[in-house]
Amino acid sequence: MTSGGGAGAAGVPLATLIVLMLAVFTVSIGYGVVLPLLPDLVEQVLRVSSASRSISSHTGLLTSIYVLGLFLFAPLWGRLSDHLGRRNILILGLLGFAASMLIFSFVRGLPAVYGARFVSGIFAAAVIPVASAAIGDLAANDESRGRRLTMISVAGITGFLLGPMLGLLLARLGAGVLGPISPSGLLAIPLAATALLALPVAGAIALSVPGASHIAATRLKTSAVQGSDRLVLRLLVLAFVVSGAVGVFEVGLALRGRQELGMTQAQIAVMFTECSLVMILVQTLVFSPLVKPRQTRWLIAPALAVLALALFMVPRASNFALMLVVIGAVAASAGILLPIVTYWISTKAGNAQGAELGKQTAAASLGSAVGSAAGGMLFATPFAGASLLLMAAVTGGSIAIAFRLPYLLATRRRPRPPPSKRQRARS
Repeated sequence: MTSGGGAGAAGVPLATLIVLMLAVFTVSIGYGVVLPLLPDLVEQVLRVSSASRSISSHTGLLTSIYVLGLFLFAPLWGRLSDHLGRRNILILGLLGFAASMLIFSFVRGLPAVYGARFVSGIFAAAVIPVASAAIGDLAANDESRGRRLTMISVAGITGFLLGPMLGLLLARLGAGVLGPISPSGLLAIPLAATALLALPVAGAIALSVPGASHIAATRLKTSAVQGSDRLVLRLLVLAFVVSGAVGVFEVGLALRGRQELGMTQAQIAVMFTECSLVMILVQTLVFSPLVKPRQTRWLIAPALAVLALALFMVPRASNFALMLVVIGAVAASAGILLPIVTYWISTKAGNAQGAELGKQTAAASLGSAVGSAAGGMLFATPFAGASLLLMAAVTGGSIAIAFRLPYLLATRRRPRPPPSKRQRARS
Protein backbone atom coordinates (compact mmCIF):
# COMPACT_ATOMS: atom_id res chain seq x y z
CA MET A 1 0.00 0.00 0.00
CA THR A 2 1.35 3.44 -0.88
CA SER A 3 1.78 6.06 1.75
CA GLY A 4 -1.12 8.37 2.18
CA GLY A 5 -3.95 5.92 1.96
CA GLY A 6 -6.58 7.53 -0.20
CA ALA A 7 -4.11 9.70 -1.94
CA GLY A 8 -2.12 6.74 -2.94
CA ALA A 9 -5.21 5.01 -4.27
CA ALA A 10 -5.76 8.03 -6.47
CA GLY A 11 -2.26 7.63 -7.89
CA VAL A 12 -0.57 10.47 -5.98
CA PRO A 13 1.01 9.38 -2.67
CA LEU A 14 0.29 11.81 0.14
CA ALA A 15 3.99 12.41 0.84
CA THR A 16 4.60 13.28 -2.82
CA LEU A 17 1.63 15.67 -2.91
CA ILE A 18 2.77 17.47 0.26
CA VAL A 19 6.33 17.86 -1.03
CA LEU A 20 5.15 19.22 -4.39
CA MET A 21 2.90 21.70 -2.57
CA LEU A 22 5.85 22.77 -0.39
CA ALA A 23 8.00 23.30 -3.48
CA VAL A 24 5.45 25.63 -5.09
CA PHE A 25 4.78 27.32 -1.75
CA THR A 26 8.50 28.02 -1.32
CA VAL A 27 9.04 29.74 -4.69
CA SER A 28 5.78 31.66 -4.26
CA ILE A 29 6.97 32.99 -0.91
CA GLY A 30 10.26 33.90 -2.58
CA TYR A 31 8.34 36.20 -4.92
CA GLY A 32 6.42 38.04 -2.22
CA VAL A 33 8.84 38.03 0.71
CA VAL A 34 10.95 40.83 -0.78
CA LEU A 35 8.13 43.10 -1.99
CA PRO A 36 7.64 45.18 1.20
CA LEU A 37 11.41 45.78 1.51
CA LEU A 38 12.33 46.49 -2.12
CA PRO A 39 11.57 50.25 -2.01
CA ASP A 40 13.94 50.71 0.96
CA LEU A 41 16.64 48.68 -0.78
CA VAL A 42 16.33 50.73 -3.99
CA GLU A 43 16.42 53.94 -1.98
CA GLN A 44 19.65 52.85 -0.32
CA VAL A 45 21.30 51.67 -3.53
CA LEU A 46 20.40 54.79 -5.51
CA ARG A 47 21.00 57.16 -2.56
CA VAL A 48 17.86 59.15 -3.33
CA SER A 49 14.98 60.41 -1.20
CA SER A 50 11.96 58.23 -0.50
CA ALA A 51 9.83 60.60 -2.62
CA SER A 52 11.87 59.97 -5.77
CA ARG A 53 9.95 58.56 -8.74
CA SER A 54 12.88 56.29 -9.56
CA ILE A 55 12.14 54.23 -6.45
CA SER A 56 8.66 53.26 -7.63
CA SER A 57 9.84 52.62 -11.19
CA HIS A 58 12.74 50.38 -10.11
CA THR A 59 10.51 48.56 -7.60
CA GLY A 60 8.04 47.79 -10.38
CA LEU A 61 10.80 46.71 -12.77
CA LEU A 62 12.40 44.44 -10.16
CA THR A 63 9.02 42.79 -9.67
CA SER A 64 8.51 42.42 -13.42
CA ILE A 65 11.95 40.96 -14.12
CA TYR A 66 11.17 38.03 -11.83
CA VAL A 67 8.03 37.37 -13.87
CA LEU A 68 10.10 37.73 -17.06
CA GLY A 69 12.29 34.84 -15.89
CA LEU A 70 9.18 32.71 -15.45
CA PHE A 71 7.87 33.64 -18.88
CA LEU A 72 11.09 32.93 -20.76
CA PHE A 73 12.16 29.72 -19.05
CA ALA A 74 9.03 27.86 -17.91
CA PRO A 75 8.46 26.20 -21.33
CA LEU A 76 12.12 25.16 -21.52
CA TRP A 77 12.16 23.63 -18.03
CA GLY A 78 8.86 21.89 -18.69
CA ARG A 79 10.14 20.39 -21.93
CA LEU A 80 13.34 19.23 -20.23
CA SER A 81 11.33 17.57 -17.48
CA ASP A 82 9.49 15.51 -20.12
CA HIS A 83 12.85 13.99 -21.09
CA LEU A 84 14.95 14.10 -17.92
CA GLY A 85 12.25 13.45 -15.33
CA ARG A 86 10.31 15.73 -12.98
CA ARG A 87 12.47 14.94 -9.95
CA ASN A 88 15.73 16.07 -11.55
CA ILE A 89 14.34 19.40 -12.75
CA LEU A 90 12.55 20.11 -9.47
CA ILE A 91 15.73 19.51 -7.46
CA LEU A 92 17.77 21.68 -9.83
CA GLY A 93 15.14 24.40 -9.68
CA LEU A 94 14.97 24.47 -5.89
CA LEU A 95 18.75 24.40 -5.43
CA GLY A 96 19.21 27.17 -8.01
CA PHE A 97 16.41 29.16 -6.40
CA ALA A 98 18.03 28.82 -2.97
CA ALA A 99 21.42 29.91 -4.34
CA SER A 100 19.90 32.93 -6.13
CA MET A 101 18.10 34.05 -2.96
CA LEU A 102 21.32 33.82 -0.97
CA ILE A 103 23.21 35.79 -3.62
CA PHE A 104 20.41 38.37 -3.66
CA SER A 105 20.86 38.86 0.09
CA PHE A 106 24.51 39.95 -0.39
CA VAL A 107 24.40 42.06 -3.57
CA ARG A 108 24.60 45.84 -3.29
CA GLY A 109 24.74 47.34 -6.80
CA LEU A 110 21.52 47.90 -8.74
CA PRO A 111 22.57 45.81 -11.80
CA ALA A 112 23.44 42.93 -9.45
CA VAL A 113 20.03 43.24 -7.75
CA TYR A 114 18.33 43.00 -11.14
CA GLY A 115 20.47 40.01 -12.10
CA ALA A 116 19.77 38.13 -8.86
CA ARG A 117 16.03 38.79 -9.15
CA PHE A 118 16.00 37.55 -12.76
CA VAL A 119 17.90 34.38 -11.86
CA SER A 120 15.40 33.72 -9.05
CA GLY A 121 12.60 33.86 -11.63
CA ILE A 122 14.49 31.50 -13.94
CA PHE A 123 14.78 28.81 -11.28
CA ALA A 124 11.25 29.36 -9.99
CA ALA A 125 10.17 28.55 -13.55
CA ALA A 126 11.65 25.08 -13.06
CA VAL A 127 9.36 24.39 -10.10
CA ILE A 128 5.86 25.75 -10.76
CA PRO A 129 4.96 23.97 -14.04
CA VAL A 130 6.98 20.83 -13.31
CA ALA A 131 5.20 20.26 -9.99
CA SER A 132 1.87 20.34 -11.86
CA ALA A 133 3.28 18.05 -14.55
CA ALA A 134 4.25 15.54 -11.84
CA ILE A 135 0.62 15.52 -10.70
CA GLY A 136 -0.46 14.94 -14.30
CA ASP A 137 1.88 11.94 -14.51
CA LEU A 138 0.73 10.32 -11.28
CA ALA A 139 -3.00 11.04 -11.24
CA ALA A 140 -4.95 7.85 -11.81
CA ASN A 141 -8.23 9.51 -12.88
CA ASP A 142 -9.88 12.85 -13.65
CA GLU A 143 -11.00 13.45 -10.07
CA SER A 144 -7.48 12.91 -8.74
CA ARG A 145 -5.94 15.16 -11.39
CA GLY A 146 -8.36 18.03 -10.76
CA ARG A 147 -8.18 17.98 -6.96
CA ARG A 148 -4.41 17.55 -6.75
CA LEU A 149 -3.75 20.32 -9.30
CA THR A 150 -6.06 22.55 -7.25
CA MET A 151 -4.03 21.83 -4.12
CA ILE A 152 -0.85 22.82 -5.98
CA SER A 153 -2.57 26.07 -7.02
CA VAL A 154 -3.75 26.72 -3.44
CA ALA A 155 -0.16 26.25 -2.21
CA GLY A 156 1.01 28.90 -4.68
CA ILE A 157 -1.71 31.39 -3.71
CA THR A 158 -0.96 30.82 -0.01
CA GLY A 159 2.72 31.55 -0.65
CA PHE A 160 1.88 34.79 -2.47
CA LEU A 161 -0.47 35.77 0.36
CA LEU A 162 1.94 35.03 3.21
CA GLY A 163 5.14 36.17 1.49
CA PRO A 164 4.92 39.94 2.14
CA MET A 165 3.74 39.44 5.73
CA LEU A 166 6.50 36.92 6.47
CA GLY A 167 9.08 39.21 4.90
CA LEU A 168 8.17 42.09 7.21
CA LEU A 169 7.90 39.79 10.24
CA LEU A 170 11.30 38.19 9.70
CA ALA A 171 12.92 41.56 9.03
CA ARG A 172 11.50 43.03 12.25
CA LEU A 173 12.50 39.98 14.27
CA GLY A 174 16.01 40.22 12.84
CA ALA A 175 16.19 43.93 13.67
CA GLY A 176 15.02 43.18 17.20
CA VAL A 177 17.78 40.61 17.69
CA LEU A 178 20.62 42.27 15.78
CA GLY A 179 19.78 45.91 16.46
CA PRO A 180 19.66 48.70 13.84
CA ILE A 181 20.71 47.39 10.44
CA SER A 182 20.58 48.73 6.89
CA PRO A 183 17.68 48.04 4.46
CA SER A 184 19.87 45.59 2.57
CA GLY A 185 20.60 43.82 5.85
CA LEU A 186 16.89 43.67 6.65
CA LEU A 187 16.20 42.18 3.22
CA ALA A 188 18.94 39.58 3.69
CA ILE A 189 17.10 37.98 6.63
CA PRO A 190 13.89 36.86 4.81
CA LEU A 191 15.90 36.00 1.69
CA ALA A 192 18.20 33.70 3.65
CA ALA A 193 15.22 32.15 5.44
CA THR A 194 13.55 31.38 2.11
CA ALA A 195 16.76 29.83 0.79
CA LEU A 196 17.05 27.65 3.90
CA LEU A 197 13.45 26.48 3.37
CA ALA A 198 14.18 25.50 -0.24
CA LEU A 199 17.07 23.19 0.68
CA PRO A 200 15.17 20.59 2.77
CA VAL A 201 12.30 20.70 0.27
CA ALA A 202 14.79 19.76 -2.47
CA GLY A 203 15.93 16.84 -0.31
CA ALA A 204 12.34 15.72 0.20
CA ILE A 205 11.77 15.90 -3.57
CA ALA A 206 14.69 13.50 -4.08
CA LEU A 207 13.06 10.99 -1.73
CA SER A 208 9.40 11.20 -2.71
CA VAL A 209 9.01 12.17 -6.40
CA PRO A 210 9.42 9.39 -9.01
CA GLY A 211 12.32 9.62 -11.43
CA ALA A 212 12.55 9.53 -15.20
CA SER A 213 11.83 5.79 -15.41
CA HIS A 214 8.36 6.41 -14.03
CA ILE A 215 7.71 8.98 -16.77
CA ALA A 216 8.37 6.36 -19.44
CA ALA A 217 5.86 4.03 -17.83
CA THR A 218 3.30 6.82 -17.54
CA ARG A 219 3.54 7.66 -21.23
CA LEU A 220 2.07 4.33 -22.13
CA LYS A 221 -0.92 5.19 -19.99
CA THR A 222 -1.40 8.75 -21.28
CA SER A 223 -0.44 8.47 -24.93
CA ALA A 224 -4.07 8.29 -26.05
CA VAL A 225 -5.07 11.54 -24.31
CA GLN A 226 -3.38 13.92 -26.73
CA GLY A 227 -5.33 17.08 -27.53
CA SER A 228 -5.13 19.21 -30.64
CA ASP A 229 -2.68 22.11 -30.72
CA ARG A 230 -5.45 24.59 -31.51
CA LEU A 231 -7.46 23.49 -28.48
CA VAL A 232 -4.51 23.91 -26.13
CA LEU A 233 -3.78 27.28 -27.76
CA ARG A 234 -7.28 28.48 -26.86
CA LEU A 235 -6.67 27.48 -23.25
CA LEU A 236 -3.32 29.28 -23.23
CA VAL A 237 -4.98 32.46 -24.50
CA LEU A 238 -7.50 32.22 -21.68
CA ALA A 239 -4.69 31.76 -19.15
CA PHE A 240 -3.09 34.95 -20.49
CA VAL A 241 -6.37 36.90 -20.36
CA VAL A 242 -7.36 35.83 -16.85
CA SER A 243 -3.89 36.47 -15.43
CA GLY A 244 -3.82 39.84 -17.19
CA ALA A 245 -7.17 40.70 -15.63
CA VAL A 246 -5.86 39.79 -12.18
CA GLY A 247 -2.71 41.88 -12.77
CA VAL A 248 -4.70 44.95 -13.84
CA PHE A 249 -7.09 44.45 -10.96
CA GLU A 250 -4.40 44.14 -8.27
CA VAL A 251 -2.56 47.27 -9.40
CA GLY A 252 -5.80 49.21 -9.83
CA LEU A 253 -6.98 48.03 -6.42
CA ALA A 254 -3.89 49.30 -4.63
CA LEU A 255 -3.68 52.61 -6.50
CA ARG A 256 -7.39 53.44 -6.47
CA GLY A 257 -7.83 52.44 -2.84
CA ARG A 258 -5.00 54.71 -1.73
CA GLN A 259 -5.21 57.67 -4.12
CA GLU A 260 -8.92 57.96 -4.95
CA LEU A 261 -10.79 56.45 -1.99
CA GLY A 262 -8.32 57.42 0.71
CA MET A 263 -8.19 53.96 2.26
CA THR A 264 -5.68 53.06 4.92
CA GLN A 265 -2.95 50.46 4.46
CA ALA A 266 -4.91 48.16 6.76
CA GLN A 267 -8.01 48.40 4.54
CA ILE A 268 -5.97 47.71 1.41
CA ALA A 269 -4.37 44.73 3.13
CA VAL A 270 -7.84 43.43 4.05
CA MET A 271 -8.92 43.68 0.41
CA PHE A 272 -5.90 41.73 -0.85
CA THR A 273 -6.39 39.12 1.87
CA GLU A 274 -10.06 38.75 0.90
CA CYS A 275 -9.02 38.29 -2.73
CA SER A 276 -6.62 35.46 -1.89
CA LEU A 277 -8.98 33.71 0.53
CA VAL A 278 -11.91 33.81 -1.92
CA MET A 279 -9.69 32.37 -4.68
CA ILE A 280 -8.61 29.53 -2.40
CA LEU A 281 -12.20 28.80 -1.37
CA VAL A 282 -13.68 28.69 -4.88
CA GLN A 283 -10.82 26.59 -6.23
CA THR A 284 -11.41 24.06 -3.49
CA LEU A 285 -15.14 23.98 -4.25
CA VAL A 286 -14.78 23.69 -8.04
CA PHE A 287 -12.76 20.47 -7.77
CA SER A 288 -14.54 19.10 -4.72
CA PRO A 289 -16.60 15.86 -4.82
CA LEU A 290 -19.62 18.09 -5.54
CA VAL A 291 -18.43 18.80 -9.11
CA LYS A 292 -17.24 16.27 -11.65
CA PRO A 293 -14.00 17.51 -13.25
CA ARG A 294 -15.29 16.86 -16.78
CA GLN A 295 -18.23 19.19 -16.10
CA THR A 296 -15.99 22.14 -15.24
CA ARG A 297 -15.73 23.01 -18.93
CA TRP A 298 -19.26 24.45 -18.72
CA LEU A 299 -18.11 27.00 -16.12
CA ILE A 300 -15.53 28.73 -18.32
CA ALA A 301 -17.73 31.11 -20.32
CA PRO A 302 -20.02 32.10 -17.38
CA ALA A 303 -16.98 32.78 -15.16
CA LEU A 304 -15.46 34.98 -17.89
CA ALA A 305 -18.72 36.94 -18.08
CA VAL A 306 -18.73 37.49 -14.30
CA LEU A 307 -15.06 38.53 -14.38
CA ALA A 308 -15.69 41.06 -17.16
CA LEU A 309 -18.68 42.54 -15.32
CA ALA A 310 -16.79 42.73 -12.03
CA LEU A 311 -13.85 44.53 -13.67
CA PHE A 312 -16.30 46.98 -15.23
CA MET A 313 -17.77 47.69 -11.78
CA VAL A 314 -14.48 48.25 -9.94
CA PRO A 315 -14.16 51.95 -10.96
CA ARG A 316 -17.78 52.46 -9.89
CA ALA A 317 -17.33 51.05 -6.38
CA SER A 318 -17.28 54.25 -4.34
CA ASN A 319 -16.62 52.96 -0.83
CA PHE A 320 -14.93 50.18 1.12
CA ALA A 321 -18.05 47.97 1.37
CA LEU A 322 -18.73 48.07 -2.38
CA MET A 323 -15.08 47.39 -3.09
CA LEU A 324 -15.29 44.23 -0.98
CA VAL A 325 -18.24 43.05 -3.09
CA VAL A 326 -16.55 43.56 -6.46
CA ILE A 327 -13.29 42.11 -5.11
CA GLY A 328 -15.17 38.97 -4.15
CA ALA A 329 -16.64 38.72 -7.65
CA VAL A 330 -13.26 39.19 -9.36
CA ALA A 331 -11.51 36.73 -7.04
CA ALA A 332 -14.27 34.11 -7.34
CA SER A 333 -14.39 34.18 -11.14
CA ALA A 334 -10.60 34.22 -11.56
CA GLY A 335 -10.28 31.53 -8.89
CA ILE A 336 -12.66 29.33 -10.85
CA LEU A 337 -10.98 29.90 -14.21
CA LEU A 338 -7.29 29.42 -13.41
CA PRO A 339 -7.45 25.84 -12.05
CA ILE A 340 -9.94 24.79 -14.73
CA VAL A 341 -7.60 25.98 -17.48
CA THR A 342 -4.68 24.17 -15.83
CA TYR A 343 -6.71 20.98 -15.45
CA TRP A 344 -7.78 20.88 -19.10
CA ILE A 345 -4.30 21.68 -20.42
CA SER A 346 -2.95 18.83 -18.30
CA THR A 347 -5.73 16.52 -19.49
CA LYS A 348 -5.06 17.27 -23.16
CA ALA A 349 -1.26 17.39 -22.91
CA GLY A 350 -0.77 13.62 -23.13
CA ASN A 351 2.95 12.83 -23.08
CA ALA A 352 3.94 16.52 -23.09
CA GLN A 353 2.78 17.42 -19.57
CA GLY A 354 5.88 19.46 -18.81
CA ALA A 355 6.01 21.29 -22.13
CA GLU A 356 2.32 22.27 -22.18
CA LEU A 357 2.13 23.24 -18.50
CA GLY A 358 5.34 25.20 -18.99
CA LYS A 359 3.60 27.14 -21.77
CA GLN A 360 0.66 27.70 -19.44
CA THR A 361 2.95 29.14 -16.75
CA ALA A 362 4.59 31.35 -19.38
CA ALA A 363 1.23 32.59 -20.69
CA ALA A 364 -0.02 33.34 -17.17
CA SER A 365 3.24 35.10 -16.25
CA LEU A 366 3.16 37.23 -19.40
CA GLY A 367 -0.47 38.12 -18.77
CA SER A 368 0.29 39.12 -15.20
CA ALA A 369 3.25 41.27 -16.26
CA VAL A 370 1.34 42.99 -19.08
CA GLY A 371 -1.69 43.53 -16.88
CA SER A 372 0.33 45.02 -14.02
CA ALA A 373 2.27 47.31 -16.36
CA ALA A 374 -0.89 48.47 -18.15
CA GLY A 375 -2.66 49.03 -14.85
CA GLY A 376 0.14 51.25 -13.57
CA MET A 377 0.67 53.25 -16.76
CA LEU A 378 -2.99 53.86 -17.58
CA PHE A 379 -3.82 54.83 -14.02
CA ALA A 380 -1.72 57.97 -14.53
CA THR A 381 -3.96 59.08 -17.42
CA PRO A 382 -6.86 61.55 -16.91
CA PHE A 383 -9.26 58.59 -16.89
CA ALA A 384 -7.84 56.41 -14.11
CA GLY A 385 -10.25 53.53 -14.69
CA ALA A 386 -9.19 53.05 -18.32
CA SER A 387 -7.10 49.96 -17.63
CA LEU A 388 -9.94 48.19 -15.79
CA LEU A 389 -12.48 49.02 -18.50
CA LEU A 390 -10.09 47.96 -21.25
CA MET A 391 -9.44 44.65 -19.47
CA ALA A 392 -13.18 44.18 -18.95
CA ALA A 393 -13.65 44.52 -22.72
CA VAL A 394 -10.82 42.07 -23.47
CA THR A 395 -12.20 39.57 -20.96
CA GLY A 396 -15.69 39.91 -22.39
CA GLY A 397 -14.30 39.40 -25.90
CA SER A 398 -12.57 36.20 -24.80
CA ILE A 399 -15.97 34.64 -24.21
CA ALA A 400 -16.04 34.09 -27.99
CA ILE A 401 -12.98 31.85 -27.59
CA ALA A 402 -14.59 29.98 -24.70
CA PHE A 403 -18.06 29.62 -26.18
CA ARG A 404 -17.41 26.35 -28.03
CA LEU A 405 -14.88 24.95 -25.56
CA PRO A 406 -17.37 22.69 -23.73
CA TYR A 407 -17.99 20.82 -26.98
CA LEU A 408 -14.34 20.81 -28.10
CA LEU A 409 -13.10 19.58 -24.71
CA ALA A 410 -15.57 16.70 -24.59
CA THR A 411 -13.71 13.43 -24.94
CA ARG A 412 -14.16 12.02 -28.39
CA ARG A 413 -14.33 8.27 -28.48
CA ARG A 414 -12.39 6.63 -31.23
CA PRO A 415 -14.63 4.86 -33.72
CA ARG A 416 -14.57 1.12 -33.35
CA PRO A 417 -12.79 -0.70 -36.19
CA PRO A 418 -15.07 -2.66 -38.52
CA PRO A 419 -15.44 -6.33 -37.57
CA SER A 420 -13.08 -8.77 -39.24
CA LYS A 421 -14.25 -11.56 -41.51
CA ARG A 422 -13.81 -14.08 -38.67
CA GLN A 423 -15.93 -11.96 -36.34
CA ARG A 424 -18.64 -11.59 -38.97
CA ALA A 425 -18.60 -15.34 -39.57
CA ARG A 426 -19.01 -16.02 -35.85
CA SER A 427 -21.92 -13.62 -35.61
